[in-house]
Amino acid sequence: MEQLTERVIRGLSRVPADNRFIVGIVGYPGAGKSTLAQGLVQALNARLPSEQRAQILPMDGYHLPNHTLDRLGLRALKGIPDTFDPLGFTQLLMQIRQSPPLSVLAPAFDRSIDGSVPDAIEIGRDTRVIVAEGNYLLLEKEEWCKIADLLDDSWFLDTSLETIRPRLISRHVEGGRELAAAIAKVESTDLPNAMLIEQTRRRAMVLVSAVETPQPAGCRQYQIVSQQSEI
Repeated sequence: MEQLTERVIRGLSRVPADNRFIVGIVGYPGAGKSTLAQGLVQALNARLPSEQRAQILPMDGYHLPNHTLDRLGLRALKGIPDTFDPLGFTQLLMQIRQSPPLSVLAPAFDRSIDGSVPDAIEIGRDTRVIVAEGNYLLLEKEEWCKIADLLDDSWFLDTSLETIRPRLISRHVEGGRELAAAIAKVESTDLPNAMLIEQTRRRAMVLVSAVETPQPAGCRQYQIVSQQSEI
């Protein structure tokens, strides 16, 4: 994590004192984006001055409401790009980039209700680094295409389809699906989504990989394996 933390600290030092620095973490569903984002924010908050902080911003809060998905006939495909509100997320990033920084509220996704909770995340004026994480931050399709330009840095978390498949099945089972339904959801939605996300890899500024370490057991370390652009 030290290599990635240093990259963000270096990037932050190059923006004006009253600007925020936005990192976008992209990857397949189940790749571990949230774990990486949490570890990065923890490491950054240990390094930043006491009057500054880093904060996670998940894109999942911008899922369309279930009643809207039902009306559109997309409930069964929840998770594909058409089941999100990319314009709302873009507008949020534009607010975050305001100078001087504003206090901003954002929605969060609650898996227990399979829906978003409005204004659940508060981004205070003391937040200097935003770690945005989501599947489609680098998507070039229609309303999504403006998001990449609002990121100061973008990382693609590399993993394999063989790695994410059992994770996703477990996630869906924990969410209340029967095993057969969980497998069907992964095959019909999650894995096709992953293939779409794969096409955005080339737009990321760096490629990041997770390495499992023996001590402590199950701990993940992250490293840059390819850098396509400096910040």
